Amino acid sequence: MQKPHDHSKACPTALDQDTTVIAVIELSLSSWLVAGMIPGVSREPLRKLEPNPDHLSKVLHGWRDEAVKAGRQITRIAVAYETGRDSFWLARWLRERGFDAHVIHATSVAVSREHRRAKTDRLDTAMLKRGFLGWLRGERGHCTMAIVPTMEAEDAKRPHREREALIEEQTRVGNRMKSVLIQFGVRHFNPVLRKASKGLESILTPEGKSLPPNTMAALRRDMERLKFIREQIKAIEQARLRDLEQKPKDGLNGMIHLLARVHGLGVEQCVHNHVLLANRIFYVLLQELKHAARMRELRILGRWLAV
Repeated sequence: MQKPHDHSKACPTALDQDTTVIAVIELSLSSWLVAGMIPGVSREPLRKLEPNPDHLSKVLHGWRDEAVKAGRQITRIAVAYETGRDSFWLARWLRERGFDAHVIHATSVAVSREHRRAKTDRLDTAMLKRGFLGWLRGERGHCTMAIVPTMEAEDAKRPHREREALIEEQTRVGNRMKSVLIQFGVRHFNPVLRKASKGLESILTPEGKSLPPNTMAALRRDMERLKFIREQIKAIEQARLRDLEQKPKDGLNGMIHLLARVHGLGVEQCVHNHVLLANRIFYVLLQELKHAARMRELRILGRWLAV
């Protein structure tokens, strides 16, 4: 079985710079800045476009035509951009249309560590171009590439990410309510309990007074918000459990079912941590199996040599 290529090392395809148009894109919300290297053309073009993939495709094909007019036979158009708000949809769109598209890990590109340094889109494209060109040449240390997932694989991560965000919001709301109570000296009332709203009226400060009306109203709104967040978390968990029951062998669901058989690991815990837990445990098990297989082969070889 062929091992998958490690994108953190270097490009798996040899670079022929005379037959390859190279382009990098600096993406922003309002515009895209595209920088290129065209074989046979001395200038290095820089184009500012509207955020439209069709316009980008037209520019790349135009640069390919320029190289053909200069006497070069273009067989590859390599394109790269940094990970960010646009995620991986553009890379998928480009690959479907025959472009060699890659997504660079934003933290893997070396930048100046000076406290005050120039920061413009033009300089960013030049830096991306240097890193991408080094990666295409097979040189290590320039940048690393992210594996472009399918739309289905990216969507499968959405419940986990949404639940994590809701858990953080739940903690934030609970801490805010506790800090409001402490401002009035109330330390022995837990506002995150499900029936806490019924006991708000009976709360007394150390001064023997009830909570002020605006504070009381704010706490009630936060309790309603906390209740709504908990309902959303429960809905996500139930939907994921139904998916596990309906598709027990789809994707990582098979791993989750196996992990759930381990004593002390429930199905929900495995579901909530399947991205990290399943991959990590099965990686360790695979390494142990490989080690055991090597030791077994060595023992068999030792017996054969002894004979």
